[in-house]
Amino acid sequence: MEYILETKNIEKKYGKFKALNNINMHIPKGAIYGLIGKNGAGKTTLIRIISGLQKPTSGEYAIYGISSNSKKIVEARKRLGGIVETPSICLDMTAEDNLKEQYKVIGLPSYDNLQEILKLVRLNDTGKKKANHFSLGMKQRLGLAIALVGNPDLLILDEPINGLDPEGIIEIRELILRLNKEKNITFLISSHYLDELSKIATCYGIINKGKIIKEINKEELEQNFRIRTQINVTNLKECVKYLEEKGLKYKVISNDIIDIYEKINVTELVIALSKRNCIVNDFQEKGESLENYYLNLIGGAEND
Repeated sequence: MEYILETKNIEKKYGKFKALNNINMHIPKGAIYGLIGKNGAGKTTLIRIISGLQKPTSGEYAIYGISSNSKKIVEARKRLGGIVETPSICLDMTAEDNLKEQYKVIGLPSYDNLQEILKLVRLNDTGKKKANHFSLGMKQRLGLAIALVGNPDLLILDEPINGLDPEGIIEIRELILRLNKEKNITFLISSHYLDELSKIATCYGIINKGKIIKEINKEELEQNFRIRTQINVTNLKECVKYLEEKGLKYKVISNDIIDIYEKINVTELVIALSKRNCIVNDFQEKGESLENYYLNLIGGAEND
C-alpha cells in the first residue's frame, strides 16, 4: 500500500510533559483519514508537527517517502495544504484577494486556477464582499480555498466543522467528498464530531494520551459495529432450529432473546416461526456507533 504520509516514533516534550509518545501513523494515498481523540490527546500538536509549524523532540515523518530529516522535505511540504486551528483569512479582503495573497505567499508566478478554486468552494459570486461579512460556513470554505492554492495532494483539516450550523456542516462534508473523489486529494481530518466523521472517513487513527492506540479502516470498523436484528421469542429451541436450517448467523443472548447478524425479512421470519409454535414478541435493529467504539477503546486503554 502506498502511504502519502507516515510518522515514525514521533515524540514531543514540553519540559517534563510528553505531549506525544511514540506516534506511528500511516495515511494511505487517496484516503480520508479521521484522527480521533479528546481535547488534550495530542491531535493538534501532531498536526502542527506534520505541517512544519513545530519540530518533534524525536522521531520523524515522511511525505511521499521523503523524510522530515531530509532537505527535500521543504519541496514535499509544497504538496500539502491545510487549516490548523483556524483558517488564515484576511477579514478586510474579498475571497478573490485572499486567494491572490496566498498565491504570492507560496511564490506562484500567476493566478492560474484561482476562479476554478472559488467556483469549487462556491464563493465565485461573492464579488467585492469582504470576508468579515461572510457567514462562519463561508469563512470555512474560504479557508479550504486558500489551502487548495498550489494544487496540494494532501489537505490537513483541524476541526473543520467546529461551530458550524447543520447547513454549513453539510456543505463542508460534500466539499471534502468531492475534492477526494474528483481531485484525488488525501485528507487528514481531526474532529470530535464522530457521527459526522463516520459519514466521510475511509480510515481512522485513534489517539489517547499522546499515543495512537488504534488504526482501523472503514471496513474493519463496520465489522466491529455488527449491525444486527434482535428478536424476543417464546420458543428459543425452535427459533434456533429455523436459523440453523436457513444458515443465518446468530447469537443467543438469553432464554428468549437472539441476535441475528444477517439482513432478514422480519415479516417472513415472524410467519415462519409462528408455524413452529414460536411467537416473536418484539424485534429491533441494533448496532454500535463510531462514538461507542471509540469510548470502549479508550476506556480499555485507560484501564491498562
